[in-house]
Amino acid sequence: MTLRTLLLAGIAATGLAACETAPAPIEDGITATPVAASFETDPMTGTGDRADDPALWVHPADASRSLILGTNKDEGLHVYDLSGKELQFLDAGQLNNVDVRGNLAAASNDEFNTITLFAIDPATGLVDHAGEVETGKTEPYGICMGSVGGKTLIIPTYKDGSIQIWSGTGSDVALTRTVQVGQFGPRQLEGCVVDDAAGIAFIGEEEHGIWKLDLTDAASEPVSVDTIAAGNGLVADVEGLSLWLGAGNTGYLVASAQEADRYVIYDRAAPHTPRGVITITGSEDGSVDAVSHTDGLDASSAALPGFPKGILIVQDDANPVSEVDQNFKVVDWQAIETALGLGE
Repeated sequence: MTLRTLLLAGIAATGLAACETAPAPIEDGITATPVAASFETDPMTGTGDRADDPALWVHPADASRSLILGTNKDEGLHVYDLSGKELQFLDAGQLNNVDVRGNLAAASNDEFNTITLFAIDPATGLVDHAGEVETGKTEPYGICMGSVGGKTLIIPTYKDGSIQIWSGTGSDVALTRTVQVGQFGPRQLEGCVVDDAAGIAFIGEEEHGIWKLDLTDAASEPVSVDTIAAGNGLVADVEGLSLWLGAGNTGYLVASAQEADRYVIYDRAAPHTPRGVITITGSEDGSVDAVSHTDGLDASSAALPGFPKGILIVQDDANPVSEVDQNFKVVDWQAIETALGLGE
């Protein structure tokens, strides 16, 4: 009998006791619209809080050869195809968040206090460790990448509420600015995402809300987008952030409201109006379980086989037992549009 089977059997046997120790649901009057998962990645087999953050790399010539990258905060980077099958594992240290621009990926490395770089070869589909950038700070936590003004940007976030902005071309980057973003409570930051066209970074402060920063102005200060006190569905911890990009400045910002097992969708363009809240249920055929306690996520509007409007990829804490065989679930963006009436 496997460890997974034993754990499932144990929970079934304890019955009411398990229910009594489960976290109480958040009752704040917010109605989340259910959207079913479409498929899932292979599990990070084992126990513990392992899976953290996904990123989609879109093949420049053949979308069917695109890849899902997923961090393992204990060990390194997993690489999956668009069926969720694991293709590679890179033992690169304790990676927390990952992002992609072009054929370069960057991950925050908590073990070595570095930005870990990966090169993706479109010809072979192989991901290779491409080097380390010493951050000079302890425990880079979240990370996002951008392409603004012809420069590649890499932005790690930190538990002291600060971000660094590294700028350059390709993988040759240098530190250009440090900004204090977190302003409240413990100020811990993690999730972030860059809107390349707008030159804006969105950053999550876990116990407060979402900020944005103008990356085109070296004197810019953080501006509030939403807070957990505003009643729009956001709760602590504010975790993964990503963008679904439409034409021009259209599209949506997606945020993980971790403790409520839900996701808040905002307009990409200012004033970033909340457009709805979703929760991710099991797949319609029962082959994929529901999602809970999401940390990192990634959204993409790239047309992929079977997903003409793109996808949302989210980390799942329980598969289906908490901290056992964690993985990533994938949702058809068109299903999200339909559920919330987006674009109507």
